[in-house]
Amino acid sequence: MNAYIKGQIELFQKVNRNRGRLLVSCSDQPGIVSAISQFLFSYQANIIESSQYSTNPEGGVFFIRIEFECPGLKEKAKEMEEQFAAIAETFSMDWKLTHVYHVKKAAIFVSKELHCLLELLWEWQSGDLMADIALVISNHEEARDAVEGLNIPFYYIPANKDIRAEVETKQLELLKEYDIDLVILARYMQILTPDFVAANPNKIINIHHSFLPAFVGARPYERAHARGVKLIGATSHYVTNDLDEGPIIEQDIARVDHRNDVDNLKKIGRRIERSVLARAVKWHIEDRIIVHQNKTIVF
Repeated sequence: MNAYIKGQIELFQKVNRNRGRLLVSCSDQPGIVSAISQFLFSYQANIIESSQYSTNPEGGVFFIRIEFECPGLKEKAKEMEEQFAAIAETFSMDWKLTHVYHVKKAAIFVSKELHCLLELLWEWQSGDLMADIALVISNHEEARDAVEGLNIPFYYIPANKDIRAEVETKQLELLKEYDIDLVILARYMQILTPDFVAANPNKIINIHHSFLPAFVGARPYERAHARGVKLIGATSHYVTNDLDEGPIIEQDIARVDHRNDVDNLKKIGRRIERSVLARAVKWHIEDRIIVHQNKTIVF
């Protein structure tokens, strides 16, 4: 990591040293917001942002994301988590309390196509992607210069289906060594095994080169062109063991017509992929996503 980016992260941590985020999901019932607000008030916390949603006020599921400022948060954090656990038990909550000063560590996996990787690196350099990109792993060498030019460790690990278990063992060791919070598949063209996915639940974000569920699998643009589609798009989702079936985080589209050949469709598609993946990653690192069943609530 170069000195400029390191300085940006240190400034961010200083500014947000007392900033916390609380994500909650549970059965909808009276008193949830009151209990959370009273809890935060008891620690002199000031709510900065609050977003909530209920699938149905009568027997539905309630979701809330709260961002707050709390003096001395680092010193209070352990006690706050212990005390909130009692409230969570009362309402049968699934919950997560995060601290903004903890900048998430990300690993990027990439193959030959670099457009999504380069977009993430640009957002990171500009300070708009507030994460610690700790390493990049690739089964090809194409990305090495761009990555090492920013003083990010680059690991070339050739991969194919015949050595997948051996490759993933090396990858998991690196993720553990660097204490990675998030894995970003920036057009990494290898299928991950169930063991790898199970080791990183809701921590692997993929970009798919079509507007799911249409044109799943190989050669999507060729098939889209042959079908004469009028819309193409991209989908970013969490990775599960069901190929390209994980909870969708973000999607976008562009209009096309008969004038667009396959190469032109691919260029348009790459532009969409870059922005869709970047937004999904930002929302994850900002703790804006709650996964519920096979869907996401994005605040």
